[in-house]
Amino acid sequence: MIFFVLATFSGAFLLFQVQPLMGKYILPWFGGGPGVWTTCLLFFQVLLLAGYAYAHGLSRLTRPGVQAGVHVVLIAAACLSLPITPGEHWRPVSPDAPVGRILGLLTVSLGLPYFVLSATSPLLQAWFSRVRPGTSPYRLYALSNAGSLLALLSYPLVFEPLLSRKAQAIWWGWGLAGFAIVAGGCAWQVLRAARENPGTGRSEGTDERVEPAPDLATKTLWFALPACASVLLLAITNTMCLDVAVVPFLWVLPLSLYLLSFMLCFDSPRWYSRPLFTCALFAAIGLVGWAQYDVHRMPLLLQVAVYSFALFAGCMLCHGELYRLKPAPAHLTSFYLWIAGGGAAGGMFVALVAPFIFRSYAELPWGLWLLSALLVAVHARARTALILNRADSRGGCSPAWGRDWWRACSGCWRGWAAARRCTRAGISMAC
Repeated sequence: MIFFVLATFSGAFLLFQVQPLMGKYILPWFGGGPGVWTTCLLFFQVLLLAGYAYAHGLSRLTRPGVQAGVHVVLIAAACLSLPITPGEHWRPVSPDAPVGRILGLLTVSLGLPYFVLSATSPLLQAWFSRVRPGTSPYRLYALSNAGSLLALLSYPLVFEPLLSRKAQAIWWGWGLAGFAIVAGGCAWQVLRAARENPGTGRSEGTDERVEPAPDLATKTLWFALPACASVLLLAITNTMCLDVAVVPFLWVLPLSLYLLSFMLCFDSPRWYSRPLFTCALFAAIGLVGWAQYDVHRMPLLLQVAVYSFALFAGCMLCHGELYRLKPAPAHLTSFYLWIAGGGAAGGMFVALVAPFIFRSYAELPWGLWLLSALLVAVHARARTALILNRADSRGGCSPAWGRDWWRACSGCWRGWAAARRCTRAGISMAC
């Protein structure tokens, strides 16, 4: 257990510690505008998606022993690619088209170590489910987000004022070596479990025959909810940097609130209340409208507070509903793959699409409207499930998630009678 805790926490810490470090390297080269940081976030989100896809494919297509061996080799290759400091030849000669150069710099300097660390959280949770069957692995995801949050908060308070950029990169490399050791301990436990239970096949094969795969409606929400949270994160970061000031604190603060919502929602259901945060969202929409209308007269600290409140309320709604839709551990890696895909799609929309379709920074109001629409869909889905359960208790009909009410009621031989009972009970209009 201790190896999984240390590897999950240290991997997440290194993953988010390197983001402001690389930003500190390249921001002076490409200027301090919000578009530079947005491009960096896009790179991190896309590579996170690649890492999650690798973890999903590895956990489904190979045996546990092969998984452990492949990942250990990849971690060793990442350690050999150090240091991560970008060379001076990446310094731009002109300010034109910086996006491609920034993405190329980050890929060459940081690509493999970041890719390996990105795959750590879902892969270790899949391994943990195999080593400790019957124990929920989702607390490890909350621990991962706690490590990420600590990395972001400690960087401007501890590492940046005490260490030079070169020293930070060196210490980060030593941290990656320490992570490799504890990740190797996790791989050893997986190999030992595979020897004790030979012939079980792929790590998720047996569970998938017991646990049905989530339907398309559930997977759509797995994608749409994190996409909306990502849009809000980048849109509010851009808005704060434009309306308030372009300072590193206003890049770290939104990302910290985003991670805090992940950590709270995946730690325990008690942190999330749908009615409370729905009311908070309505208040946030009004406050954001006021801040954008009265931007020149509103105090700067109040603007930061308003946008931070809107981001936290929106992310708590997205991630709280996401946690309610979490699948059985058999489908854990696909769950995280959909989450990463949604996050990358939201980042691509703000960084690449929005500048071409909007004349102003309109992605924030559109993001809030998208969240409102998703909230309506989530409420309607929950209402439909309640009605189907009532019909099931009265007429013996089996509820079917993601399908319309009539097909669900007609799915069993007493569907017609169940539909009549629903109508007489006065609940058919709600369907």
